[in-house]
Amino acid sequence: MPSTHSFIWQAPTWPGMHYDIVQVSAELARAHRAQGVVEGKLAGLGFEQRLELAAEAWSQDAVATAAIEGERINLTAVRSSVARRLGVGNQEGANAPRNVEGLLDIMDDAVLQRAEPLSNERLCAWQAALFPTGYSGMTKILVGAYREHAEPMQVVSGRLGRERVHYEAPSSARVPADMQQFLDWFNATTEHDSLVKAALAHLWFETIHPFEDGNGRVGRVLIDLVLARENGEISRLIRISQRLLDKRRDYYEQLERAQHGDLDVSAWVLWFVEQVRVSCEEASSVMDAALGKALFWIDHRDKVLTTRQRKVVNLLLDAGPRGFEGGMNTRKYESVGGTSRATASRELVELENMGILEKVGAGRSTRYYPSIPGWGPEDTSLVETKSREG
Repeated sequence: MPSTHSFIWQAPTWPGMHYDIVQVSAELARAHRAQGVVEGKLAGLGFEQRLELAAEAWSQDAVATAAIEGERINLTAVRSSVARRLGVGNQEGANAPRNVEGLLDIMDDAVLQRAEPLSNERLCAWQAALFPTGYSGMTKILVGAYREHAEPMQVVSGRLGRERVHYEAPSSARVPADMQQFLDWFNATTEHDSLVKAALAHLWFETIHPFEDGNGRVGRVLIDLVLARENGEISRLIRISQRLLDKRRDYYEQLERAQHGDLDVSAWVLWFVEQVRVSCEEASSVMDAALGKALFWIDHRDKVLTTRQRKVVNLLLDAGPRGFEGGMNTRKYESVGGTSRATASRELVELENMGILEKVGAGRSTRYYPSIPGWGPEDTSLVETKSREG
């Protein structure tokens, strides 16, 4: 990590970005602490659990990076493809479309081939993988090569006739030279903290906007590549694209300000590092739930459950604290377990008697939650009802 004394970094001659380390040093320290917590908690999980968490995080992030561009892709198909790639979970689902497989290919390449230098050829292969038919929607585009059209490349939003131009990229004639300058910087050993380098790389790439389409997705994979070079496959757990999707409006506004303001990009770097920190904290919460699940089954390893009971309990545990909306009741158990109402009621009572589930409420308001502190309902009136009955 760079020293905390104040200095201004001067980027290569174009685009000349610089930042003040004092403005970002405190947030950098917090982000790295959050990364360290993720690594520490990961060490407490078994190999299969780690793979399962990585598979789900990767799946969610793939869907998120497409959603940022307004493209909806099927999460179930993505999960199946990721499961096959990592050799974990349900690998029998439907295949994802070719363009989605291409997105997963480039995300995988960024992690597995993280030590390989970034090149024009590699970037062009990434972009081509996103558009296997040569079309973006109904529009034929240039794939596997940098843009060549004479018209200005503009980033716009809004409906036809009321478009808003957010940014106009450098001319196509400049792209080869600009990209070579970018690649020379990206592949060189620099003094920058890795999170700062990820922020600068993403901003610089999006500013050049070298492709006719796919710049956003490729630019976010560059973030994955920088993080993977520092953290290896652990970086799969940090869902940066999901966080950027959650903050999409801010994300676009921060990029736009950095591209239109002066060359001091301290505000962008600070904002980006904060998003990485929050992503790490969210990953940490997910691992807490995974650790809780593992400890839960260790505590109840002597209990004999039916296959149906184990399935329902795992469903509740996978949903996390209050993640299974409204808790489990007889009707839901009947549906999930594919059994009769009487059997569902009996098996829920058995799980309560074994101390695996905790009953809250009464009558039609009866709900069951895993017997883990803090996993009950947020509605305290239900807890009060239970205490009065007890």
